[in-house]
Amino acid sequence: LSTIAFTACFAVWMIFSIIGLSIREQLGLSQSEFGLLVAMPVLSGSLTRLVLGIWTEQYGGRLVFTAQMLLTAGAVWLLTYAHTYPMFLLAALGVGLAGGSFAIGVAYVSRWFPKDSQGTALGVFGMGNVGAAVTKFLAPFVMVAYGWEAVAHVWAIGLAIMAIVFFVFAKDDPTFA
Repeated sequence: LSTIAFTACFAVWMIFSIIGLSIREQLGLSQSEFGLLVAMPVLSGSLTRLVLGIWTEQYGGRLVFTAQMLLTAGAVWLLTYAHTYPMFLLAALGVGLAGGSFAIGVAYVSRWFPKDSQGTALGVFGMGNVGAAVTKFLAPFVMVAYGWEAVAHVWAIGLAIMAIVFFVFAKDDPTFA
């Protein structure tokens, strides 16, 4: 379940790789502005890993992973309400929370396995990086048919559903059970 949640998060984290060009065209962004917009989720995702990792140690992976997915889903949904460059940058910061899921998942998954099995377990969890391919494969179809806003809506709804499924079916870390 953690791998599927990470896949969903990674798919959301890479959303600008597909919808970014439409947003650039819509706003008439320069190359520098576009570069900053596309980099914003990667930057915030990388920086939030420290905080999310600490919170996972304090409150447990089930709770933190669920909260992170719900907050990220909200940020993705809000993308469609952004009409100015600063608003898109702010929403992109929130989308970056999806990248912080790596720290949550590693801490969460590691607690379930003895040290001699953690490499395999974390390798399986890390396969969630396939979410980037999911976005690159599926998002163009949605975007061509319904527009970039539909991609944001579908990805936000998908991530919110994943958060609920994770909260209901995942177990608390052994140290928090």
